[in-house]
Amino acid sequence: MKRILNNSVAAFVILIVLLIIIPLPTPIIDVMLVINIGLSLIILLTTMYIRKVLDFSIFPSVLLITTLFRLGLNVSTTRQILGNAGNAGKIVQTFGNFVAQGNLGVGFVIFIIIVIVQFLVITKGAERVSEVSARFTLDAMPGKQMAIDADLNSGLIDEQQAKARRAEIQAEANFFGAMDGASKFVKGDSIMSIVTAVINLLGGMIIGLVAEGMDFSTCLQTYTIATIGDGLCSQLPSLLISTSMGMIVTRTSSDNDFNTDVIRQFSNQPRVLMIAGGVLMVLMFIPGFPKITMTVVGIILIALGIILQRKLRAENEVSEVEREMKQNAEALSEMEYYKDIDNVYKLLNVEPIEMEFGYSLIPLADESSGGTFIERVVIFRKQFAIDMGMVFPSVRMRDNQNINPNQYVIKIKGEAVAQSEILVDHYLALDSGNVTQQIDGIDTIEPAFHIPAKWVSEDKRVMADIAGYTLIDPTSVMITHLSEVIKEHAHELLSRQDVKTMLDKLKETNPSIVEDVIPNVVSVAYLQKVLSLLLKEGVPIRDLQTILETLSDYSSSLKDIDITTEYVRQALKRTITRKFNDAGQIRVLTLDAGIENKIVASVKKSDQGSYLALDPDMIQNIVRATTAQIEKVREVIPSPIILTSPIVRVYFKKLIDQFMPNITVLSFNEIDGTVQIQSVGNISI
Repeated sequence: MKRILNNSVAAFVILIVLLIIIPLPTPIIDVMLVINIGLSLIILLTTMYIRKVLDFSIFPSVLLITTLFRLGLNVSTTRQILGNAGNAGKIVQTFGNFVAQGNLGVGFVIFIIIVIVQFLVITKGAERVSEVSARFTLDAMPGKQMAIDADLNSGLIDEQQAKARRAEIQAEANFFGAMDGASKFVKGDSIMSIVTAVINLLGGMIIGLVAEGMDFSTCLQTYTIATIGDGLCSQLPSLLISTSMGMIVTRTSSDNDFNTDVIRQFSNQPRVLMIAGGVLMVLMFIPGFPKITMTVVGIILIALGIILQRKLRAENEVSEVEREMKQNAEALSEMEYYKDIDNVYKLLNVEPIEMEFGYSLIPLADESSGGTFIERVVIFRKQFAIDMGMVFPSVRMRDNQNINPNQYVIKIKGEAVAQSEILVDHYLALDSGNVTQQIDGIDTIEPAFHIPAKWVSEDKRVMADIAGYTLIDPTSVMITHLSEVIKEHAHELLSRQDVKTMLDKLKETNPSIVEDVIPNVVSVAYLQKVLSLLLKEGVPIRDLQTILETLSDYSSSLKDIDITTEYVRQALKRTITRKFNDAGQIRVLTLDAGIENKIVASVKKSDQGSYLALDPDMIQNIVRATTAQIEKVREVIPSPIILTSPIVRVYFKKLIDQFMPNITVLSFNEIDGTVQIQSVGNISI
């Protein structure tokens, strides 16, 4: 039995093809026509009760089969009409007589109207909606895929859920693509119905007059009724199928079926019903309008609106009580929950990176509202991994009602490290240096680089662009600020677990270096400290193999981690050079030999390593001279680089970081020989 059911669809399709070739007796045609109407009703009701389009994903194929079925029946009925003196069965005859009602002209006009409505209104509209839905679905696929990646990376979903959502997106795109093509079947079916009607009427008239010997009146009566009946037998199911197609392509995903949504959404607006009833009552006073009918319908609508309004009010009161009860229950359950001391410990978890948003900024991060912030974070994570060789943790995002509505706060390990305010409906305008005229705006400071800027409204956007300003949208302002904060604190975010994951990845391609160095030469904790020191100064750690090899080569110097890190930096000189290379040259400030000698002479060694013990007055003189020289070349080198000898670099960097933390300090051994060094100044006392 199961095997028969599994093959029933294939047998049905073969039967449809045979309908076009094999003549059928009228009783079988009647049965087939009833099946066709019933099948069309089933399809229409199915499209009304599904909750999302993929619940009826076979619809495009069903559309093809039912269209072919109708065409096969059309051929069979046409064969009977032309070859059996207009007799194509009781169903066709009954339909024709019912519509004609003794007036062939009216019946034929009604038939034509049904065909035109089917062809121009429903089929044409459904075809256009299918085309647009297919295009929009395909255009939205990249954004949806990125949103899934964002949820996966942030821990909201697991890998299996991500696979299921990706498969659903692909299935949805395939469905609407198939619907775009399947809509052409219904359109062709409508055209074929018109052609068949013409053939039945004209061909039947000729055969009836010539071959059957009928008089003109009888011939016209017989074949017109047969044509109308046959047309309606095919057009009624076709109309139902076209309506189903329009229903399914205009259906949005919902937790309820179409009937429930219609009742719920109309009943949620009782005031609309009362206004409509009132308007009908007013129209009653226009001369000629049926007063009783208008009054009855108006009263019904007003009464229904009043009933629904009272019902909604009662439901709101009940829901308010339920909400209070729920809050009380939650408070009690919360107390019970925290009686368990293990649950209290869960409160101690600290997120590596957090962002809190004021309520005005929530739409920028909410994907359902069209926000792209999460997608931009995913893109930045990928780029940061490529540039720096580190995958930073997921960014936990939450709203905060206690901060300014336009404010956001960036936290590292639970503590706020940066915050700013942005205007959602404005653009941040930066002076690019080519501004031809000033524009009105709200003065502010760009949060990432602390550059003077202005917030300009949407209506002044074009004017600001023409004036030479660089315009940045609010989402880009936030993502730029977040990216700079992550770059600045990357050395804090690198955990030992991250280092362990990096080692596991390297072990897949080069197991020998990992096994030789970890833990025989250095521990994971020591390696983490070295990598953190590199990240603190913006040195990429992507070449982990070279770093491990260098640690192995200089194992005798491991006691002083600063010196060991200097050796690693020198091994990564190509990476460092590429980062600061500008058209084959690096413009630097050099450190005077006298200062270097004083620094070297002040280095003290201890069991924990070495440190700088310099006279405070000398420190002030060095800082003053460095500051003066940097300000002098600020226009030539926006991001100054100070070049020192290898033995001095680490100590000078620690010294200058206390006063100017963002200054880059390199040694001669960290610059590749293929790059030209151009000195634009010398720091001396």
